[in-house]
Amino acid sequence: MDKRNFLRQVSLLGLTASPFLANLEKLLSSVEHLSPAELAADEDFWDKIRASYKLKPDYINLENGYYCFLPEETLEHFINHVREVNYQGSHYMRTVQWDNKKKVAAKLAEMAGCGSDELIITRNTTESLDTVIGGVHWKKGDHAVIANTDYGAMRNMFKLVENRYGIKTTAIDVPLHPKNDEEIVEVYEKAITKKTRLLMVCHIINVTGHILPIRKICDMAHAKGVDVMVDGAHAFGQFNFSIDDLNCDYYGTSLHKWLSVPLGAGFLYVKKGNVPKVWPMFAEGKRDEHDISVLNHTGTHPCHTDLGIANAIDYHNAIGADKKEARLRFIQNYWTDKVRDIDHVILNTPKERHRSCGIANVGIKGMKPADMAKTLMDKYKIFTVAIDGAGVHGCRISPNVYTTTKELDVFVEALKDMG
Repeated sequence: MDKRNFLRQVSLLGLTASPFLANLEKLLSSVEHLSPAELAADEDFWDKIRASYKLKPDYINLENGYYCFLPEETLEHFINHVREVNYQGSHYMRTVQWDNKKKVAAKLAEMAGCGSDELIITRNTTESLDTVIGGVHWKKGDHAVIANTDYGAMRNMFKLVENRYGIKTTAIDVPLHPKNDEEIVEVYEKAITKKTRLLMVCHIINVTGHILPIRKICDMAHAKGVDVMVDGAHAFGQFNFSIDDLNCDYYGTSLHKWLSVPLGAGFLYVKKGNVPKVWPMFAEGKRDEHDISVLNHTGTHPCHTDLGIANAIDYHNAIGADKKEARLRFIQNYWTDKVRDIDHVILNTPKERHRSCGIANVGIKGMKPADMAKTLMDKYKIFTVAIDGAGVHGCRISPNVYTTTKELDVFVEALKDMG
């Protein structure tokens, strides 16, 4: 977003632009001569962004993949929303609740690059994708393709529909270090049969940070008459893309990860024309069969979280999506470049720059991931998460825009010391 325009936006419930956004405009003006790639290495700039987060001093947090906690800017807006909704009570719920949710959904759709009539707000990726997995009009003998590195909740949902409807599922192994995109596409293509109805693929594999060639996979699957559902839990808000450009049929994500929205927010995209293919998880009243809202019956829910989404988007846009992506790529490459050639270090993330962004996975030869994570925390005060399965053995490292190169230097020295 143009820095001259983002301050003119007015948030929901009458909240206007904050002092942080005003200060950020001045900060951006001072570095406007720098490209996103150049700014990515400017530690002074990112130290000022870091100041908008309240960080625990007990350890270095390199585990933002589960939940990217809120900058103080977004947190204060969220608290104000909780107070305002509580103040208005049932009057708010019966008058403007749904209008505001539609406005937020439209704002999300604009950021995602899809139609506002193709997107609904959910609680998380699991709810979004399980709605599709459980809602497809399955028949006995139907087939689905997934990957062993797909998230467990979705793999479990496929097991449920296997037992319920008698479908079959094939799980493939995505190559950790592919020679090219075609190698990845071919693995999925070989698993497709004449009975295949749905293919699930991660936009970015959560355990390794590997970004997959989604458009090529979608085009291949569509040529064979197969719908594609994309798990974008870690993609949205981490790097730039447009859902329309992906050409997928369904897309689900969690907003409390890389967009730093309050906990319990996500969205589901359903390509126009596909809504009738999915049975709703919960019954709605009579609607047009193409109305995506039939998939979004939630009952009474914490609508102040919906409002916080708009503020998180404002924060994301204020920094700039290109600048944020460049910084996340920079800090990941900053530490991986320093350890990739160390004998006792195993990197489970592709070396090619375009195949990853902020997330990477690293292991130590002869050390179990759980022991590695414990040692990092107990000895070096570095918080990570152990990954041990589907051919991936190491710790997932997911820094954020507030992470400094000095912190990553501590991590690099720890890895060297653990050999």
